[in-house]
Amino acid sequence: MTISKTQRGRAAAAVSLTAVLALTATACGDDGTSSGSDGSGKGEITFWDNNGGPRTAIWTEIIKDFEKKYPDIKVKYVPIPIADVQSKYDTAIAGGGLPDVGGVGTAYLANMVSQEALEPLNDRIEDSALQGKLVESMVASVTSAAGRGDDMYTVPTSANNGVLWYRTDLFEAAGLEAPTTWAKFYEAADKLTDAKNNKFGYTIRGGAGSIAQALDAVYGQSGITSFWDGDKTTLNDPKNVEALEKYAGLFKKTTPAADVNNDFTKMVAQWDTGTIGMLSHNLGSYQDHLKALGEEKFAGIPAPIGDSGTRVQVSNPVDGLGLFKSSENKDAAWKFIEFAASHESNSKWNESAGAIPANTEAAKDPWIKESEPTSLAAGALTDGSTKVVDLPYYLPDWNNISKADNEPEFQKLLLGKITAKDFLDKMADELNEANKEWQERSNG
Repeated sequence: MTISKTQRGRAAAAVSLTAVLALTATACGDDGTSSGSDGSGKGEITFWDNNGGPRTAIWTEIIKDFEKKYPDIKVKYVPIPIADVQSKYDTAIAGGGLPDVGGVGTAYLANMVSQEALEPLNDRIEDSALQGKLVESMVASVTSAAGRGDDMYTVPTSANNGVLWYRTDLFEAAGLEAPTTWAKFYEAADKLTDAKNNKFGYTIRGGAGSIAQALDAVYGQSGITSFWDGDKTTLNDPKNVEALEKYAGLFKKTTPAADVNNDFTKMVAQWDTGTIGMLSHNLGSYQDHLKALGEEKFAGIPAPIGDSGTRVQVSNPVDGLGLFKSSENKDAAWKFIEFAASHESNSKWNESAGAIPANTEAAKDPWIKESEPTSLAAGALTDGSTKVVDLPYYLPDWNNISKADNEPEFQKLLLGKITAKDFLDKMADELNEANKEWQERSNG
């Protein structure tokens, strides 16, 4: 019998998990599957920030506000770098030491739900001030991503959106129009490049987080609007292969060679030096650009429009706050979640991050219209001008397939060691297999 890579990974994880639990069950009793308790609603709770560093200042402010309102609850804040979040959670689920509350995005939600680490929140939401105050599309996203029917395992707090940031001053000097279409994007990438003088038209993400950005460019150009065609993914459709060949072909031609290793932090810092024309990232880097370049030198627009005349983009993860099943003080932890997702706190957090609020009242606040990139991104998602390709966050294997398994493969593609077809065929095979296994478990 042939054992798939996914099955081998699960088998190894199961053996490891069993061994760890056998050693730790009597010692700590706080692995991810323990039931915990509601507690007294007072005392100390631990909160893991899933983007520690960039969001530490705003969370510190919100925690201070919370503790002022609830002086009998203290929040222990633990900043976790975004690149380490899933591994930190997986380690804590296996060996104990999970927080009471943690930032949980849809990209790795299904993995955590499948390990029974999170508490379903439907009943708590229905009995809280959040009932009817959460953006429906974000509720639908986190519900779908969990893969457990109508059960919600995280309270949505924000949505991000892909943004093509471009240097308005460089475009004007070169006589270029804003890169509102893919044709204009490629024209600008070429015209703004002067490699001998270390000037480039674009910076491409080759390190951690590269896959989602590449898929955005692929589907945006091909115009394909669904990730699945029946039980098979459209990922390796010939139109997508052609789009990826063109996009990956920018590397070292109109981008710096260092891009092959760049994660978002390095990529953003590189763009903010002021010698690169365009950057694909998201709303979260707005404040970085503002500080580095000033308001007059850059702008951000939604994804370019393809030859079909329609803007197509892949779905962005929705961020949220999860309540851990092993918590011994769930009532106090829930108070923190409810407070953080309330109008004032949610608005304050999203204004700081430049993201789209999940609280319906916060989503109407004036700062959104005053922030052009956020306003344009929110509009693109709500005015019917954009077709969104929903990525399969509900697959427990999605995060591994789209990160650890294939980010090194994308680097090989950039370096010319494999073809775009090789890359997409490999990833498509893994996704088809993961989808088949997920369907079998769901129907079994």
